[in-house]
Amino acid sequence: MLAVASVMTVALGITAACSSGGGSGEGGGASSAAPEKITLTLQTFGGGTNFGYKAAVEKWNAEHPNVQVKYNNLTDSFENVYWPQMLQWLQSGTGAGDVVGIDEGGMGLAKARPQFFTDLSQYGVQSRQADFPAWKWENGINADGKLFALGTDVGGMSICYRTDLFEKAGLPTDRAEVSGLWKTWDDFIKVGQQFQGKAKGAKFVDSVNTIYNVVLSQEAAKNGNVTYFDKNQQLIADKNPAVKTAFDFTQKISKAGLTAKLQNFTDPWNTGFVKSQFATLGCPGWMLGVVSGTAGDEFKGKWDVATVPGGGGNWGGSWLAVPKQSKHPKEAAELASYLTSPEAQLMAFKEGGNLPSTIPAQDNPELQSAKNEYFNNAPIGEIFGPSIKSLQPTFLGEKHAQVKAAVEQVVIGMDQGAVPYDQAWQKFVEAGQKAAG
Repeated sequence: MLAVASVMTVALGITAACSSGGGSGEGGGASSAAPEKITLTLQTFGGGTNFGYKAAVEKWNAEHPNVQVKYNNLTDSFENVYWPQMLQWLQSGTGAGDVVGIDEGGMGLAKARPQFFTDLSQYGVQSRQADFPAWKWENGINADGKLFALGTDVGGMSICYRTDLFEKAGLPTDRAEVSGLWKTWDDFIKVGQQFQGKAKGAKFVDSVNTIYNVVLSQEAAKNGNVTYFDKNQQLIADKNPAVKTAFDFTQKISKAGLTAKLQNFTDPWNTGFVKSQFATLGCPGWMLGVVSGTAGDEFKGKWDVATVPGGGGNWGGSWLAVPKQSKHPKEAAELASYLTSPEAQLMAFKEGGNLPSTIPAQDNPELQSAKNEYFNNAPIGEIFGPSIKSLQPTFLGEKHAQVKAAVEQVVIGMDQGAVPYDQAWQKFVEAGQKAAG
């Protein structure tokens, strides 16, 4: 693992309060009293290796005996579980951790609620601006113009596939050949139909809403980088061609019978990995850690990574913020800065595939040459590296997370037979309108 300590001590100005001896910076001169020992709670979300912070937190704890981190990954699901619960804690003033993760879908609402979060610039974090692409940094600025969040990862895009299941279906298994099979999404369906004709027991695609989000992220880039809301916070789900195109493709792949009819980030979906119920899924960088962490060692080397039909896309990416209810905001700000540093982001990339958002980490030769042993030594640096600097941010409205959760329930219901195909779009639109209020 990377040597973080000496670099971070200089870069972040970690004070003596985080180590033995010296004052806390809040009082006067030196003191002979032992420094206070504190515990910071870090709360994140996501399946598998989630934010990829296991090694980074272990390193922090080893080097900061008086400021220990308790790392809690609370749930797989951001929109349906984590974010509603986090908002309750933020509103009540108790329950939120000292450092909390926020998915891109929650950032619109978080930015509009400056009363919930600490101004990180009070603790010297403003000096980190040059590390980040402008869009990643600026999305951490709230409605009051204060820096409240630091970027963790970015999305990127690929398709993860099971080589053993492809082989059984008579399809190529080499990642270059597989990538060549599906230059377009129509090609992807054709490959799926070939797979379904020969595969026994497995479906081609994991979940209709996984594919929906992949296509939506691509189409958003072609339609003003917006999805459910325009930049004036007006709901446009029923008017945005990006949404309709993603919905129509989702319906097409469902009608073709290619999905396992699962909902991602649920227990049945997790079980689907270990029971080999599907052969492919859309894989932003962070999804690699979800796959490896969920499928487990039994399937190591059976998964591989191919390019995504239709080019790239930017689905996902998160930020870290410090709630105002934290009793140790200074130390929490230092922890957030450490976990989003280039060094720690590379550690997360190695651990879970989370693509760094910092420019130095993106430029690091370790990323460019990286291979993922779990995914049959796939050259993930080559697969993701060239595209991550050109990723375009998608504007996500203040109510994005709640609208996303609502409309995707319709998409899933359509695939599972609860919503008739000929009624699905109207019900999709109505669900979005109701969720947006």
